[in-house]
Amino acid sequence: MTLLLSGDVTNVTLANRKCPAVTGSARKIKDNGADWHNLMLRWEKLNDEGFTTVGNIVNVRLSGVQTPEHSSLQHSTAQLHQECCKLQDIIHKMEAIVAKMQRLMASQQGLMNLEEFQFGPEGRKVPLFHTWSTKQFDMPCSVLLDTFSRELQLKQTILHEVAHSPTSDLSMVYLSCWLHQPFMAAQSRVALEAMLLETGHRPL
Repeated sequence: MTLLLSGDVTNVTLANRKCPAVTGSARKIKDNGADWHNLMLRWEKLNDEGFTTVGNIVNVRLSGVQTPEHSSLQHSTAQLHQECCKLQDIIHKMEAIVAKMQRLMASQQGLMNLEEFQFGPEGRKVPLFHTWSTKQFDMPCSVLLDTFSRELQLKQTILHEVAHSPTSDLSMVYLSCWLHQPFMAAQSRVALEAMLLETGHRPL
């Protein structure tokens, strides 16, 4: 997956100030940033695999309609079941990714609560990295979790419906939705890229 950096990222300074040794909360936030990135890469790989599988399901459905002989229908049913099982496995892996994202979000909120306990409602006065306060990491994490949660719901719907699609047009809609991921807005990629810049995973 190629992550594009947008000119709208205003929270990241272009100053090339060195970060101190990364420990404590800073270490955790930096590790979380790397985890978000790795989970997105795994999602994209699964999305590619799922697109191939959904395409196979659509092709089997269409071929079954075009050749309704008994032997062909038996073969199509077995093949359809096999492809649906593959898609179910992909969805399970995507569900595991979103569950890990939820844990990352909980970790971020835990760090915010810790800072409020240590430094008061305003939190830490000095940024852990370049310019962001600990609270500012909440926004990109929230955007990413919301994006992937909504995309997962769409893919779960496709899983349940694509093998029973009554028309070829609707089948192609499901296939297109899987490929283009309509809930995967550019904002989510920008949010991740900004977080990677702030934590030093990307050079300023």
